[in-house]
Amino acid sequence: MEPCAECGAPMDQRSCDELFDALLALDHSRQAPWGPLHGVSVSCFLLQHPSRLPDDDGAMAWALLRAYLEGGLDEANQLVGQARRGNSHRVKGRPSRVVRDAALPHRDAPRSRFSVTIEDVAVDGTFPSTEFAERVKAWAAATVDAWSRGT
Repeated sequence: MEPCAECGAPMDQRSCDELFDALLALDHSRQAPWGPLHGVSVSCFLLQHPSRLPDDDGAMAWALLRAYLEGGLDEANQLVGQARRGNSHRVKGRPSRVVRDAALPHRDAPRSRFSVTIEDVAVDGTFPSTEFAERVKAWAAATVDAWSRGT
């Protein structure tokens, strides 16, 4: 089986999309360790699968990962709160400062395999809770590193 064309993960048993669906099901349970890391996990997946990036071209995902790596989950959650408030109907028409200040360092997605992908985080396809947070942190670091290098 060929590796994922976007992130380079080997697709031995399940595609990246299938793994992402399984992860989202765990995230939406809102139980630790998956639920609290939902935004980080989605950001990693989107930036490693740029064909799925939203209209902001990944600016929010990029900002969230940088906040998470620099200040932990609390800082990432503060950023999400700011973005939610910025999306309020009371401030429509004004671009979010969070997104405006978070431009990706390179316009094009990295073209080489990421050193950590969703397949690594999934372990056996079940996203085991043991060391899940550590695997997500490594996923975030690998994503930011690849985008920062533009390779």
